[in-house]
Amino acid sequence: MTDIARNMLFEPGGPLRGTVAVPGDKSISHRSLMLSALAVGESRISGLLEGEDVLATAAAMRALGADVQRGSDGTWRIHGVGVGALTQPETALEMGNSGTSTRLLMGLLASHAVTATFTGDASLSRRPMGRVTTPLGLMGAEFTTAPGGRLPLTMRGIVPAVPIEYRLPVASAQVKSAVLLAGLNTPGTTRVIEPVPTRDHSERMLKGFGARITVEREADGTRLISITGEADLRPQVLAVPGDPSSAAFPIVAALITPGSDVTVTNVGMNPTRAGLFEMLRAMGADLTITNEREVGGEPVADLVVRHSQLTGIEVPPEMAPSMIDEFPIFFVAAAHAKGVTRTSGLDELRVKESDRLALMAQGLARIGARVEEQADGLIITGTDGEPLGGGNDRPTIAAELDHRIAMSFAVAGLHTRGGLLIDDMSPVATSFPGFAEMIAGLRGDA
Repeated sequence: MTDIARNMLFEPGGPLRGTVAVPGDKSISHRSLMLSALAVGESRISGLLEGEDVLATAAAMRALGADVQRGSDGTWRIHGVGVGALTQPETALEMGNSGTSTRLLMGLLASHAVTATFTGDASLSRRPMGRVTTPLGLMGAEFTTAPGGRLPLTMRGIVPAVPIEYRLPVASAQVKSAVLLAGLNTPGTTRVIEPVPTRDHSERMLKGFGARITVEREADGTRLISITGEADLRPQVLAVPGDPSSAAFPIVAALITPGSDVTVTNVGMNPTRAGLFEMLRAMGADLTITNEREVGGEPVADLVVRHSQLTGIEVPPEMAPSMIDEFPIFFVAAAHAKGVTRTSGLDELRVKESDRLALMAQGLARIGARVEEQADGLIITGTDGEPLGGGNDRPTIAAELDHRIAMSFAVAGLHTRGGLLIDDMSPVATSFPGFAEMIAGLRGDA
């Protein structure tokens, strides 16, 4: 790997071996800061992901009145102000690239008597916010947005907000969480109907902080999540597990690189997030789950993975919510498998930090993969373990400000004939500081 300004070259360099820990779970990190800011007293968080997205959330909570400090030992201490007591921010809330920060904070503030303007970078400003403003508007919040319901966006919260029953039109943990967070300061009971289960970090953490929340499951799998408002939250001591979305990169790198043997420690194994591991094992991955335990209400384990001959599979569309962020790196695994891998039901990937279906199809094709792009998925015919690429050709992959696109092709470059260049690795700082150094360490380059 050679650093060329923000460009980086990723090329073959032998097997990956060793033990690594990945950064803290991004979803849990965001939520732990927000709920700590609403609990009266001091909460302490260890293992917090200190990437740019989460730091944007920390800065926003300070701007809204909470005392948020990082200790020299890496522990974050948050003195919360109480539900309903967030204060008017003096300036716009700058969200950078973080869609999670934006959508969850919109929910949090919808039932507070504040007016807040949200701004973001070029990538975030392209992402639609209507799926969140619609239910929050039903609760009484008002929004002024850029054309297309995008950032910059100004919202005016309302007290008291109106409790609603909202059926999610798309499987989205962010929309679900925004409504539940709005319900914290809304008198009465706010209910979310979730036809397709999504990651449940919000429900687990709300319960841990003392919110009055119930989750019922109907016979068809639909989840009914109810929260009773005007809550009193209790401060907590939290340990954030490693992010399974980040663990996916060294895991797939080891699977496709001959001779590799890698252990990833302290990985969050929440069943609503573990779809990638299930699908990789279905493809024949030598992936062993060890040292299973529970930390802060979340299941955690160590994962041992070795180079494997993978076989193409058909991924059921109902798996999408449990691995939605991992599909870019899953496509890289599929490109090295024997036979055909088919995916569908992935419309959500069109409106992430980028159009991830289009970018992965284009990038994989550039390095010699056989890819057919569908409206809601990709069909990939793998190489049966052979490296991608064409000799000395080193194509440049445009990551389009998307951290997961950049890291996925960085991993792909490790098993190519000539390597590849990523045009801009800087967005990786949003979720995985030290990614390139981790890869170098596993290869013995550090």
